[in-house]
Amino acid sequence: MDWNGKPYHSLDYELKTTFGKKVYKLALDGGMTCPNRDGTLGTGGCIFCSEGGSGDFAAPRRDTVTRQIEEAKKRLEPKLGGRDVSYIAYFQSYTNTYAPTAYLERLFSEAIAHPDVSVLSAATRPDCLPPETVDLLSRLNREKPVWVELGLQTIHEESARFIRRGYPYPVFLDAFRRLKEAGLTVIVHVILGIPGETRDMMLETVQAVGDLPADGIKLQLLHVLEGTDLGRLYRSRPFPVMELEEYLDLVVDAISLLPPEVVIHRISGDGPKRLLIAPLWSANKRLVLNSMARRFKERGAFQGCAR
Repeated sequence: MDWNGKPYHSLDYELKTTFGKKVYKLALDGGMTCPNRDGTLGTGGCIFCSEGGSGDFAAPRRDTVTRQIEEAKKRLEPKLGGRDVSYIAYFQSYTNTYAPTAYLERLFSEAIAHPDVSVLSAATRPDCLPPETVDLLSRLNREKPVWVELGLQTIHEESARFIRRGYPYPVFLDAFRRLKEAGLTVIVHVILGIPGETRDMMLETVQAVGDLPADGIKLQLLHVLEGTDLGRLYRSRPFPVMELEEYLDLVVDAISLLPPEVVIHRISGDGPKRLLIAPLWSANKRLVLNSMARRFKERGAFQGCAR
């Protein structure tokens, strides 16, 4: 199947099909922290996580949600050319269900109430989804679509301990099941290139996400960033990172494992260039995307072709 010129079910295709127009993501900060940072599970965060809590491109928390949305919209205006567009209110920084339900309800309700917002999306951990939070998200989903982005990263317990994920795989599976039973859209984050993982191990994680099946997946190249424990480890004891050609072939094979209905939200990911230690080729986003398009064409690969 050809999704408007792409060999996989892209997020852009899904949004245009659903909403009939271009939809942009606005990265927001809900002012939360993480159990891996506040002492509940640890204080250093996951080994790869920057001080921004994976929300380095989000608006500053000093503003209200509405103000953050308006400021983010202004930054996008030069590229819109007056077109009619809509937005995803994406709570990205840290763990965005790690707060009392009353706080989350005020925060998320304000985002959903914005007339230009079509989707609410919250990035979180599967161990931070108590029943009352899932109930809240389910209620909000009746007003506008709600997406929950779960950080899985890997199905392999040894790798999970290395990155200090802080929960076992069955916790993820339980959270996924409860979110789906509540009628929510679930997107799963996977990291490719965790030190010690083989190519087969990475593909096993992608296969497991496809077998669920998840509604969407984010394939994130491991970035080694300044200010992280992973960065300090790399400086003291350098470990191999993925080369561009290796990553291209891995992503093509990974996407080929996924059912056609799984939406591909990301195929590489961005890290702040000022913090990036390795792999340096990943800073050239145009190079990565153009190379990926060529590799798909060379391989004649389409999503779901391995099924």
